[in-house]
Amino acid sequence: MVPTKPTVVALPFWVRGDTNAFFGFGVNVLVNVLTLTGLCVAVVNLPEGEVFGTILPALGIALVAGNVYYTLLARRLARREQRTDVTALPYGPSVPHMFIVIFVIMLPIYLRTRDPVRAWEAGLAWAFIIGVIVLVGAFVGPYIRRYAPRAALLGTLAGISVTFISMNPAGQMWRTAWVALPVFALLLIGLLTDVKLPFQFPIGLAALLVGTAIGWAGGAMSVPDVTAAARDVAVAVPSFKLDLLLTGLGDMAPLLATAIPLGVYNFTEGMSNVESAATAGDHYNLRSVLLADGAGAVIGAALGSPFPPAVYVGHPGWKAAGGRTGYSMATGVVIAVLCFLGMFGLLATIFPTAAIVPILLYIGLLIGAQAFQATPRAHAAAVVAALIPNIAAWATSQIDNTLAAAGTTAAAVGDEALNGAGVVYDGLLVLGQGAILAGLVLGAVVVFIIDKRFVRAAVFAGVGAVLSFVGLIHGEKIEWNANGPVALGYLFVAAICAVFALGRPAPRVPDPDEAELDRRHEPSAPAVATAPATVAAPDGTADGTRPASAVNG
Repeated sequence: MVPTKPTVVALPFWVRGDTNAFFGFGVNVLVNVLTLTGLCVAVVNLPEGEVFGTILPALGIALVAGNVYYTLLARRLARREQRTDVTALPYGPSVPHMFIVIFVIMLPIYLRTRDPVRAWEAGLAWAFIIGVIVLVGAFVGPYIRRYAPRAALLGTLAGISVTFISMNPAGQMWRTAWVALPVFALLLIGLLTDVKLPFQFPIGLAALLVGTAIGWAGGAMSVPDVTAAARDVAVAVPSFKLDLLLTGLGDMAPLLATAIPLGVYNFTEGMSNVESAATAGDHYNLRSVLLADGAGAVIGAALGSPFPPAVYVGHPGWKAAGGRTGYSMATGVVIAVLCFLGMFGLLATIFPTAAIVPILLYIGLLIGAQAFQATPRAHAAAVVAALIPNIAAWATSQIDNTLAAAGTTAAAVGDEALNGAGVVYDGLLVLGQGAILAGLVLGAVVVFIIDKRFVRAAVFAGVGAVLSFVGLIHGEKIEWNANGPVALGYLFVAAICAVFALGRPAPRVPDPDEAELDRRHEPSAPAVATAPATVAAPDGTADGTRPASAVNG
């Protein structure tokens, strides 16, 4: 008897859904690169020649390498599991780090020295250290993911989405609502329902074109601005900037206070994003993901970019849009070409910001919903607990920015005055430090208390005590006894849980639907992105007509 060969699934490089995901994700990355470009020029006063001639080409190299890598990773997963519905992980410049490196690292040095190059050197050193920490996290992160409950991982990711990813775009949208809301409505109709445009026209592109047309017709854009920006377009070739990096590393001690917790933030966020993808049906190897993220930050810093790239929040959204393996690589290549050609100054004058940012709010909706829909209903309180530190971090950043615009600081105003106005700034500041890790710890403690697994709750509370004591969470900097009172509070929680554990209570009995959630969550389980009764069609949707659900898988 001749053994039969295993069936090899046909895996196209591009499906119809990739077009939707490409325009959606491409616009997402586009607005982020436009933002960091404006921050470099307007905040740190870096010369436009250095921004367009060095920083953006360096970022372009990192984006091409990373998105090609994640495309190949997705195709390897698809072949191994004989599936056509695998979605590549999205990859781009880390949004929180864009603001942190500018306002926390580079701006203070620029204000002190009035030398933008000195500030740039510090930013490169900081990004390099972030990359090294993420590389180390590649060997630690898988163990954290193995023992951290899903509600804690997805809850803290939802906290980032609802606050840092969604709120600023939402504010920009309602500032120019007459442009943004029609775009947002088109995205919701096209990406959350089975309604299709005629001739299968990509909804992301249609939304961008409609918003741009409304913006130009309403006088929000200017032809002279476009003409002036077009004159500045020029080809730039990336090159190594090791001299700047080494100079910055020569004075790296002050940078460690933020680089260490944010490096930990990076690999913790990477864990949450891999967990999010697994919940949507695509089980990626965490170590492979974190090694790529760390290498991207190191290479980018060596080439002159102070903006560490990372796997993005939003994999379920692009999966729901029909994206498979092609959209990620296409996005990386196109954005890189725009970086090499110095086109971002021109694009900023063509597309209204209000026509671009609604895609970020859409992603925030998807990730926030997933945190509740892909975890047991009994753990809903734990999801909220994991959200809270991120909300606190966002709130304190808004307070700080407001006071800075008024020429003062929270310290100058004083806690007594702020508390008198109903602003609990001191408490929010402590709660929001190291928000990703803090949300993970708090969410895990709540999950295990709900499940009456008090030993595990005590262990995570003990971890919270250690992290607080050294300043990785709830502390303004890394130091011994960074926040003793908070560490003591976590120790009391651990002691209480240990006492209840002595009674050996029976663990909570899972609800009937939790077994299916766990089955989909396990990497060894058959990973499908749609409901069990459907299969992926060649166009990348569940049944050829409706986008695969981002929260069912």
